[in-house]
Amino acid sequence: MSTLYIVGTPIGNLGDITFRAIETFKNVDVIACEDTRHTLQLLTHFEIRKPLVSCRSQNEETAARKIIGLLDEGKNVAYASDAGTPGISDPGAVLAGLVRKSGYTVVPIPGASAFASLVSVAGVGGKTLVFEGFLSPKPGRRRSRLRELLVSGNAVVLYESPFRIVKLLTDIADIYSDRTIVIGRELTKLHEEIIEGTAAELRDDFAGRPSIKGEFAVFISGTKKIQLSDESTDN
Repeated sequence: MSTLYIVGTPIGNLGDITFRAIETFKNVDVIACEDTRHTLQLLTHFEIRKPLVSCRSQNEETAARKIIGLLDEGKNVAYASDAGTPGISDPGAVLAGLVRKSGYTVVPIPGASAFASLVSVAGVGGKTLVFEGFLSPKPGRRRSRLRELLVSGNAVVLYESPFRIVKLLTDIADIYSDRTIVIGRELTKLHEEIIEGTAAELRDDFAGRPSIKGEFAVFISGTKKIQLSDESTDN
């Protein structure tokens, strides 16, 4: 029976691709991907040539139907997002669900993720870890959800862009200033940076830089469940 392979790819350093991922790409009939241009660069580096099918967040359900059609024809398909593991703040979850409901096997090919990479070096343990991914860009929604996460007392991992990292750290400092923060910027890439401090310290650091570049993963340490004062709530 035809199979869909969900393939993790490097988040920066191409040396992080697995042998299994390369063999999967070589052996399938078609490769579906979030951005055909981006995945083509990866495949070209490893001298792999396969037909490509676009499957982005904007067209994932429609693309999934097309991919199911390929599986119906007896073809094996691999899916890769732009970087990291599909389905973790990337497309792939809708595709995997629809393919499985259609009766086909969906096989994970594990690979890199910014989430796992940051947690591995954060140095702050805890029984419960919440992965939230990207918060809403809308200030009110972002602060409201951030408050819920911090009040839970659990450790939290967020993703953030260079355009909003200072705003995020400002919100954390305003809501609960004493939590330890570990930031991974440009993980696995040439200019990788992993820094630790309070939200206020890190906010001042990045706010003082002439420019901020790269993608961010943010680890917020856990604590016991707390009760915020009325002064910390939004009007």
